[in-house]
Amino acid sequence: MRSAAPQNKRSAEIAITIPPWMSRTLDGVAEFEPYASSEERMAFVVELSRENIAQGTGGPFAAAVFDAGSGRLIAAGVNMVTRLGLSIAHAEIVALAQAQALLGGFDLGGGGMPNCELVSSAEPCAMCLGAIPWSGVRSLVCGARDEDARAVGFDEGAKREDWVEGLEARGIAVRRDVLRESAAAVLREYAAMGGPVYNGRKG
Repeated sequence: MRSAAPQNKRSAEIAITIPPWMSRTLDGVAEFEPYASSEERMAFVVELSRENIAQGTGGPFAAAVFDAGSGRLIAAGVNMVTRLGLSIAHAEIVALAQAQALLGGFDLGGGGMPNCELVSSAEPCAMCLGAIPWSGVRSLVCGARDEDARAVGFDEGAKREDWVEGLEARGIAVRRDVLRESAAAVLREYAAMGGPVYNGRKG
């Protein structure tokens, strides 16, 4: 007769929580402080990505969800793959999950929701690209390009060349290259510091 395996060998509690320094940063953002332009929103996100490196809490990526109409910050996330030991803990996934939890629903495009915009320090990898339509956001703003991330060793996965058109066909507006050089500089700084390039084996 086989003995029952300990429960902790069959299940685990998974919690995706933002790092303490980020909680303090977000607490310092006035509830109604508007980020009026895409550039202001991207500057905020790029600074989060840089601080994530400085604090040693993950990779060189950050993202945030804003109310596109008012410019109000709804939620933010940073890459926490190495910190949490989770390959899915990309900045966009964390930001979207935080927004859904704070707004109380899985569909950010549903009734009663604000006009949600995802601002990411880099173009989405294959995983995050797949998550964007299901999230309900109505627009996407990107900083660094896919090739900027690949240039320092990150594997962005297999993406269709017409991914922008694919999102726009679903009613999701896309804007690229917002503060691209600033966002790409963070990637290069991370690589120069010898930061771990996870999932870089291309398969």
